[in-house]
Amino acid sequence: MKKLKCLSLSDEIDIIEVESTFTRGLPGFSIVGLANTAIKESTERIKACLMSKNFAFPAQKITINLSPSGIPKQGSHFDLAIAILILLQKQDFKECFVFGELGLDGSVKSTNELFSLLLFLSTKLEKAEVLVPFSLAAKASMIPNLKVYAVNNLDEALEFFTSEQREKFLYSSTHPLFANPIFIKEKAYIQNTDFAFDFKDIKGQENAKFACLIAALGMHNILFEGSPGSGKSMCAKRLVYIMPPQSLNEILAANAYESLNSKECEFSSQRAFRNPHHTSTRASIFGGGTRGAKIGEVALANGGVLFFDEFPHFSKNVIESLREPLEDNQILISRVNSKVRYETKFIFVAAQNPCPYGNLFSHKLNCKCSELEIKRYKNRISAAILDRIDLYVAMDEVRSEDKSSFSSKELSDRVLQGFIFQKQRGQTEFNAKLKDEDLKHFCVLSKEASNTLELAIARFKLSQRAINKSLKVARTCADLKQSEIIEKEHLLEALSFRIKA
Repeated sequence: MKKLKCLSLSDEIDIIEVESTFTRGLPGFSIVGLANTAIKESTERIKACLMSKNFAFPAQKITINLSPSGIPKQGSHFDLAIAILILLQKQDFKECFVFGELGLDGSVKSTNELFSLLLFLSTKLEKAEVLVPFSLAAKASMIPNLKVYAVNNLDEALEFFTSEQREKFLYSSTHPLFANPIFIKEKAYIQNTDFAFDFKDIKGQENAKFACLIAALGMHNILFEGSPGSGKSMCAKRLVYIMPPQSLNEILAANAYESLNSKECEFSSQRAFRNPHHTSTRASIFGGGTRGAKIGEVALANGGVLFFDEFPHFSKNVIESLREPLEDNQILISRVNSKVRYETKFIFVAAQNPCPYGNLFSHKLNCKCSELEIKRYKNRISAAILDRIDLYVAMDEVRSEDKSSFSSKELSDRVLQGFIFQKQRGQTEFNAKLKDEDLKHFCVLSKEASNTLELAIARFKLSQRAINKSLKVARTCADLKQSEIIEKEHLLEALSFRIKA
């Protein structure tokens, strides 16, 4: 039995072993192992291709098994691996990952999902050898952790496996982004140095800027409420530029998700920023589709920012559906033919007016909304959703004496120092994404802070989720001050950003 390796996307990315056997019996060619139609049809493509090369099929039964057999497989990128196993049935060769669709003339072609599969592979293995179509080699070779070999056709693929000079098929190049990483505890990170939108453009709003600093470092969800033109959207759009540096795996995963969205993507030091319109459908935001499980905005925002402007104007169904991705940091899209799970570790940023007309907080303009209209407007956001918000910011009214203060570069440097402080204590997750069982280890309170928390629980009637979120925000405030222990001042800062009922 001979075998090669490939990948398939089902509930998650799975490494598939392509195995072949030639047994006595009526001549035939079959593929087993829950293969979809595209893979089943490859029998005809491979037959036509091999016969055009004057290959004589043996008078035996050829069985191709895609293992593990219980996982559904899809995609035409299995063609090349299957053809190689048939052609080299009597020869020994070195195993590796093989990808490519075969043309009837023997050419090796790329597929739409192939680049995303390679990106996911690079996040699973620290080092892997892959054989890919030459048309994809330039992009694939820039993916860290992969040693890429490229072929144009089946003849070159055969030469690759039978020749001792495989290195002539090696395609090597390095993306400039990965040339100068920063290292934190011996792990490489890529820092953003492009500040296309700068916090220096925002005059005043010092409380909002401090909230953005906390949100960026700890990846905390944040709600801005204020009059139109107060700077809610400006803060949200600048937040992504001051977030901590990305690890190589985060960059690769972000590009993998983008490629699943059928988008030509480039490696970038900037984290994802998704800003769906309030008229967007539930399927476009959370993923779905009638045939397959398509990726949505909440997954595309993974590692970055998901911004909902005019939050109460989103449909009630969309707003309530945010509960799971905000709480569990993942989303499972289930369809009859497929189930796919995506990570949703992002900063959720929402912006809303204080009332339908928008002037409730204004000292200069009169609000024309009735109490009933304001109540209906507020009630569009349920208590369950508000309980998942870490930081609430009431935006100040714009004044003529307001001036610029911190730049995005200065805020980014503060976030970086806090991020290094996090990593040095052995923390792998952002503070907001810590599991509840990790709080005792990382969120250690001083005696004074512990007493303050007990008073806050009694006074504000905090739920268990609100308590945990307050601890996580306080942990971030302590990180900004390089403090191992959460002191009273850090906890008070965290509680000051809680939504008051």
